[in-house]
Amino acid sequence: MKLYCTLLASAAMMIAAASCTKKESVQLDTVKVERGELTETVTATGTVESVTQVDVGTQVTGIIDKLYADYNSIVKKGELIAEIEKTLLESDLRSAEANVESARLTYEYNLTNYNRDKALHDKQLISDYEFQTTRKDYEVSKASYDKAKADKVRAAKNLNYAEIYSPIDGIVISREVEVGQTVVSSMNVANLYTIADLDNMQVIGNVDEADIGQVKMGQRVTFSVDAYPDDLFEGLVTQVRLNPTTESNVVTYEVVVNAPNPEHKLIPGLTANLTIYVMSENNVLLLPAKAFAFTPEDHPDAENLPQPGEPLPASALDGGKRAVWVVEGNRLVQKAVATGASNGLQTVITGGLSEGQTVATGYNAMARQGGGDESTQSPFAPPRPGGNKKK
Repeated sequence: MKLYCTLLASAAMMIAAASCTKKESVQLDTVKVERGELTETVTATGTVESVTQVDVGTQVTGIIDKLYADYNSIVKKGELIAEIEKTLLESDLRSAEANVESARLTYEYNLTNYNRDKALHDKQLISDYEFQTTRKDYEVSKASYDKAKADKVRAAKNLNYAEIYSPIDGIVISREVEVGQTVVSSMNVANLYTIADLDNMQVIGNVDEADIGQVKMGQRVTFSVDAYPDDLFEGLVTQVRLNPTTESNVVTYEVVVNAPNPEHKLIPGLTANLTIYVMSENNVLLLPAKAFAFTPEDHPDAENLPQPGEPLPASALDGGKRAVWVVEGNRLVQKAVATGASNGLQTVITGGLSEGQTVATGYNAMARQGGGDESTQSPFAPPRPGGNKKK
């Protein structure tokens, strides 16, 4: 029993000694006022599309005779890319030409008769009935002649349609027909190719309704695609479409981003992950938001801690100014600063501070007086609740 009491006394002395020698160690966290870039972004996903994409079709019915372009073929505007078998179309043109010649002969014959009978009718040498009949034959033949000439123009045009040319400079991304296949021109034009201009691409992004109010034309955008994970592409917002899309109760709006594509890496259909810079200010003074929430505390036992001075009067913060505590030597001096834009993490300083000044942001207590550390606990005391939990 005597030995047990001696051990208790020794432990109590050790705890008291540790408590007396342990001092509070508090550090002041600070930041420097520095210049930098303040950005705020909105993220979205979208699909890469070609700005100009044309479905090339045929306006005449026939059999595909020749194909001069295939998938991934690079074509120029006006380049011949396909031909339809021309035999029937050439026959239609020859028939139309023959009809024109026949109608011309009939017209000229009836014109001669009309001029002769008109002269006789003026001299009252033939009846009105005979003259009216001659005039009717003349007018009918003239209409037939005009129709025959129009039919010839249509037949010639249809023959030209048998040769299909590229309407734009681009690359063939789809081919819908094979040689020997019959294409039928009805109410809808039969498509042969899809040609896209890969030099000028765009991304159609879907922006959430909560963010669409911040997106404006001309804002800078960066985006990536899974096909090239190491590349970052850039563009600008060119259009914000006001037509909403609702899917699973989520409302989104389409935002069009231009995407120059000189290397032709971007192809239609790729999924893009967009970052839209809705706010961007360069070379501005910045402070973290926590600097404005700092309030000096009293730590009488802490060493080398700047002591706070008198706070500013309320009138010093008129005009929307905010207060920060600046470290000057061994003192904390409260100053009023004018602020600008903020992204929630950092705030632009427009007045009241200069680059390089030190601003307090908080305290960092390394240890506390009174033996709060588990190392000072009595070995004979019962364990603290939860003290044996693994971390």
